[in-house]
Amino acid sequence: MVLPRRTARPRLSVAMTAETERDLRAHLLRPDGQEDLCMVVYRPSTGLVRMTTVLATVILPLEGETDVHGNVSFTGDFVLRATQEASKVGGGVAIVHSHPGGRGWQGMSSYDADAEASYANLVREITGLPLLGMTLAGADGSWSARLWNRGLGVDVRSSDCENVRVVGDRLNVTWNDRLVPRPTIREAQARTVSCWGARVQADVARLRILVVGAGTLGLDVALRLAATGVQTIGILDFDTLKVINLDRMIGPTWLDVLLKRSKVDVAIRLLRAQATAVPFTAVPIDGSVCEPHIMEQALDYDLIFCCVDDHPWPRSVLNAIAYADLIPVIDGGIHVDAFPDGDGMRNATWRSHVLRPGRPCMACNGQLDLGKVHADREGLLDDETYIAGLSPSERPQSQNVAALAVSATGSLLAQFVSLIAAPANIGEPGPLRYSLSTHWLERVEATTRRHCPVERQALSGDDRQVVLGDHPRAEREIRFRTSAASSLSVRLARRADDLLQHGQAMLRRALSSVVH
Repeated sequence: MVLPRRTARPRLSVAMTAETERDLRAHLLRPDGQEDLCMVVYRPSTGLVRMTTVLATVILPLEGETDVHGNVSFTGDFVLRATQEASKVGGGVAIVHSHPGGRGWQGMSSYDADAEASYANLVREITGLPLLGMTLAGADGSWSARLWNRGLGVDVRSSDCENVRVVGDRLNVTWNDRLVPRPTIREAQARTVSCWGARVQADVARLRILVVGAGTLGLDVALRLAATGVQTIGILDFDTLKVINLDRMIGPTWLDVLLKRSKVDVAIRLLRAQATAVPFTAVPIDGSVCEPHIMEQALDYDLIFCCVDDHPWPRSVLNAIAYADLIPVIDGGIHVDAFPDGDGMRNATWRSHVLRPGRPCMACNGQLDLGKVHADREGLLDDETYIAGLSPSERPQSQNVAALAVSATGSLLAQFVSLIAAPANIGEPGPLRYSLSTHWLERVEATTRRHCPVERQALSGDDRQVVLGDHPRAEREIRFRTSAASSLSVRLARRADDLLQHGQAMLRRALSSVVH
C-alpha cells in the first residue's frame, strides 16, 4: 500500500468543546469592552498531514498576572505557571486573548505578535510543543489561531491554522479563508443553498468528511454528501465487492463484481460522477481503521461517519477518536429481526447518534460491547465454529434490505444536518431509534457509566488508549483481491473498463464547462 507523504509543513487546526468555549467567552468578553487574556492547556492530536491542538484546561490569571488597560498585557510568571501545568500532563500552552470589536478571522497586530513570539521558545523548551496563539473576535464570536515555530530572536515565526472547531450539540467552525477559500456556489447546488443559505453552505462544503465503511449505508451517505457540495470526502474500507452486496448497494454493478473491484474504488468512481463541488477531492483509503497508519489518516478529518458492520473492533477505535481527538462521529445502523424459520420479518429498527463529549459513548448507549473487541481482533467473530457457540443475540448481524437501508441513511444524515445547520437553532437531538413494526420514533435515554473508560479519555489527543494493530481480516481480503485481479483476463477487462470510465469522466467535464 502506498501511503501519502507527510508534508513539510503540516496542516494545522484547533478543536474545543462548547463548554470550553463558554468558559473562554465568559472571561474574555468583558462588560467594559476591554481586551482580556487567559491561558489554555492543549493536547496534540497528530494525523498524517494535520496536527490538531485539542483545548483541554482553561487557566485563568491570578491577581497581578495580567494588566487590562484597553489592551491587555501579561507577566512572565503567568506564562511559566501555565507552562508548568501543561508540562505535567504532556500538553502544550495556548495564549488566548480577545478583540472585543473584531469580526471574522483576525490578523495579528505587531504588539500581539511580539507578545506571543517573546515566549514561543520558552514554552517549547519546557513542554516540547509549540506555543499556540488564539484570538476571539467579540462581535461575531469568530476564532483565529496560529502556532509558533522555533527560531532565534526575530526569526520566530507563526503558522496560521486552517480552522477552529467548536464541538457541542452543533459543530461551529471558523475558517481561515486565506488557507481554505470560500467555495463558489454553483447552479447545481441552488436547491440546497435555498434551504440553509450561502453561509451554511460554505461551512458544509469546506468540512473534510470521512466515511468509514463503503457498504450499503456508507456509500449512500457519501454520495449524498458529494451531491450536497462537500469538497473533500474520504472513503475507508478494505472489502471487495461481492454478489451478495448487489441487492443492497445502489451504484455498483455485476461488472464490478466480476472485475474484483474494491468497494473503495467503486465508491470513488461514483462520487466523482455525483459531486457538485468544484474542485472536488475523493480520497480512497484501502485498509482498516484498526491499523495505526490508517487511524492516523482518520485524524486528518473534521467529521466522521461510522458505517461499518457489526464488528466491535473498528467501532471501538472510532468511539475513542470521537472523545480523545474531538472529531464528532455520526454512528448508526439497521437491525432486521427475522423469524428463526426464515419465513417473515418480526421487526426492523434503525438507530443514529452523534458521539462527542457531552453525549454517552457507544458502549454507554448500548451499541458497542467492549468485551468483544479482543475476540474481534483475534478473528473469532469471523470463525463459524466460534459464532455457533454464541447465543443468537450475540452473533454478528448481517441482514439488511435495500428498501429499508435508505431510512437508516436518512437517519444518519438528519443527525448531520442537525449538527452542522441546527434547524430552528436546535442542534443534534441525541440517540434516536425507529421501530418499523410500530412505526415509532423515540429518543434513547442513555447515560454515561460511572467509570466509562472511553469518556474518561476525552480531550487526551495522542495520549488516547485504544487497541490498534494488524487486522488479519483486512489483510486477507486485500491479498485475495490482489491475487484475483492478477489474472490476464481480469487485467485486460479492467483496463478496458478504466478507459471507458475515463472517457465518460472527460465527457462530463467537457459538458460541464459548456453548461457553465
